[in-house]
Amino acid sequence: MDAYRFLGAHLTENGAYFRTFAPGASAIALIGEFNDWQETEMHKIHDGHFWECYVEHAAAGMMYKYRIYGRDGRCIDHCDPYGFGMELRPNSASLIRDMDAYQFHDKKWMQSRSDCKNEPLNIYEIHMGSFRKPSQQADDWYTYEEMADILIPYLKETGYNYVELMPLNEYPCDESWGYQSTGFFSPTSRYGTADQLKAFVDQCHQNEIGIIMDFVPVHFAVDDYALGSYDGTALYEYPHNAVGVSEWGSCNFMHSRGEVRSFLQSAANYWLSEYHMDGLRMDAISRAIYWQGDPGRGVNMNAVSFLKYMNQELKTLHPTAILSAEDSTSYPGVTKAVSEGGLGFDYKWDMGWMNDTLDYFRTEPQYRSRDYHKLTFSMMYYYDDRFLLPLSHDEVVHGKATILQKMSGDYDGKFPQARAFYMYMYAHPGKKLNFMGNEIGHFREWDEKREQDWNLLDYPAHQNFYRFMTDLNHLYLEHPAFYENDFEKEGFQWLDCHQEDKCIYAFERTSKQERIAALFHFSDKEQKAYTFTIPNAKKLELLLCSNDERYGKTAVPTQTSLMPEKDRYSIDLPPFSAVYYLIHES
Repeated sequence: MDAYRFLGAHLTENGAYFRTFAPGASAIALIGEFNDWQETEMHKIHDGHFWECYVEHAAAGMMYKYRIYGRDGRCIDHCDPYGFGMELRPNSASLIRDMDAYQFHDKKWMQSRSDCKNEPLNIYEIHMGSFRKPSQQADDWYTYEEMADILIPYLKETGYNYVELMPLNEYPCDESWGYQSTGFFSPTSRYGTADQLKAFVDQCHQNEIGIIMDFVPVHFAVDDYALGSYDGTALYEYPHNAVGVSEWGSCNFMHSRGEVRSFLQSAANYWLSEYHMDGLRMDAISRAIYWQGDPGRGVNMNAVSFLKYMNQELKTLHPTAILSAEDSTSYPGVTKAVSEGGLGFDYKWDMGWMNDTLDYFRTEPQYRSRDYHKLTFSMMYYYDDRFLLPLSHDEVVHGKATILQKMSGDYDGKFPQARAFYMYMYAHPGKKLNFMGNEIGHFREWDEKREQDWNLLDYPAHQNFYRFMTDLNHLYLEHPAFYENDFEKEGFQWLDCHQEDKCIYAFERTSKQERIAALFHFSDKEQKAYTFTIPNAKKLELLLCSNDERYGKTAVPTQTSLMPEKDRYSIDLPPFSAVYYLIHES
């Protein structure tokens, strides 16, 4: 888990040691600013698979590469697989970093943080380079420190307590968004230095905001200066294309090799240890579980074994860190402890919930009765794992339309549906994740080269929607019924899930302190005097209504309190509406 403490470039008082693992190389030379890019010979150490040299006067910020000679006589200049910094594309040199220079001031946060299993977890996913931009130029970005001043106040205002950052490892192609990496230990220089990233994390923690970073343990970029054929052989990748090339054209890691496992485990530990990240969201886990992500090709037992070991060790070292899996398969036990036969993740993305729910809201209202149980199905399997409900960047790109656009109907009709949809999401068991721009009703698909269309907030419909999302987020954070028993069966019960013709759903969320009733009406026809029963309830007090007048012109008066008649409650439900009521037992 700590291979990065030995390999790579490590400063001393008068210079630096450089070490790399390259068992297939016939010779390696170090080139860099400190030797005018002339070759300094590296020597074999230990078992002959490691190479080392010491260079006086090598200092933080200097660039370097390894010139690796293969046994076939070819040589290629590579960046350092364990390098702590890299040049901005298209350049590819590694940078010496002093990893001990920055001193964190987040002791209070680090000692009190948790994995949020019984606490609120409301995640705002962002792409650092396109949340806000200094100008309209595609490659003009705010630094990590500048982004702290912009993002933190926004998160606190809107009610998100965690931020998830799309990959910050170095990568050559902007359009890959960081998912095809060349520098697994190098924070991308697009936004600044390692110390600036640490300062960003530090500021978030001092404002009680946690940070989860995307981590890619399945594949890497094909660029020849990086991991591919690193020592003249297939050191990190498979030697055969049948399983060695991913669906994205990148190289798959060969998880059966100890050196590959060590590399990835060390990288995961590095981000949690050196940058105080509060968790890792691991990308494309289905492609690790099954060969090429295809259940028909069988389970990749070596990769599964790797995931188990890595997760178990990470949780031993960082018990309060959050490990979540992006996995769309039905593979069992993703969030069970390794000791119980599981993979050891804390959370699994509920891709089934996401797909079924968005499909339901794409459907025209007159056909929703047919699809009624798309919204009840999630609770049939929900307790099989610990789930997180994601509305991520993947749902707003490549012709899929934005979340608001996915709602059926015309422009004006999309807003009340989106409000009711989000109230359903936030009352449903499971932690929450929302991609940037969704909260303002973004209409343009996300583009990594442009900042979000913040001018939408000049329009009343979008300003009202943002106000609604802010109220909903804060309500979620403030009421433990929405999160405390997320993964306990006593935390949820259906009140009504058989109103197929009316498209009405009702359920209760419960914690030790409170009970909340959530009612949803997804038809375009008003429902008068809908009646329902809640056990041991004497009065219902309105917490939130999607059609409140503060949120738009579709407002319809809603009862602020309900009293039962012969143990039954009655309420008028406008089209496309949702309500939360606090349940009083006396």
